[in-house]
Amino acid sequence: MHTRKPPSGDRPLKTLERVLSKAGIGSRTEARKWIAARRVKVNGRVVESPDAWIDLERDRVTFDDQPLAREERVYLLLHKPKGYLTTYRDPEGRPTVYDLLADRERYLFPVGRLDLDTSGLLIMTNDAQFAERLTNPDYHVAKTYVVKASNVLSDEDLDRLRRGVELRDGITRPAIVERIDKSKFTITITEGRNRQVRRMVEALDAKVLTLVRTAIGAITIGDLQPGASRALTAEEVQRLSS
Repeated sequence: MHTRKPPSGDRPLKTLERVLSKAGIGSRTEARKWIAARRVKVNGRVVESPDAWIDLERDRVTFDDQPLAREERVYLLLHKPKGYLTTYRDPEGRPTVYDLLADRERYLFPVGRLDLDTSGLLIMTNDAQFAERLTNPDYHVAKTYVVKASNVLSDEDLDRLRRGVELRDGITRPAIVERIDKSKFTITITEGRNRQVRRMVEALDAKVLTLVRTAIGAITIGDLQPGASRALTAEEVQRLSS
């Protein structure tokens, strides 16, 4: 029986599912399915536990009898339009962000999610460690949105957002809020709770009419048109990683 706690020692160890996902060939969920299907071997022997500890310097992992080759890391900035899902496929046949990519079959995943009615900056990558840094609230990576609310918001309303509002999953961290006009403002948060901005506005007895993410950290969407994408520069990747 393997446990999540790594064995003692100073060897570089990772669980088998993480070795597969970090090789860029699929998600950890997919890796578990492949392992269960006996498609993965370690040192020539089938291993059926996704939690098996792998020594990155000594063990040889193969998938369908082919050695793992670390794929080139890809970092795309996509301007997600409203009406697109961030899942790979939709049972109802609705469009997804993968329909906007030139190479749909290349394994990329969204860094965080934007819901169906939210548009704006979405990063797509195959670098799980990079994605973890951007989405884990412990790193306090800022995300900026432009919000249009259904009601005229008072200065006190905006101050409540700045101080933090009570949601069902706890009070939010203080936010940076700047008014644009009576019902429109920018908000910068350092968390990634589900539908967080929408729920914060609902706590003010208003609804979000439009929601656009314009920046992650210091990276802005700029003049990138809806549906278009571009590669992040090496400098941008470094800025988001540090």
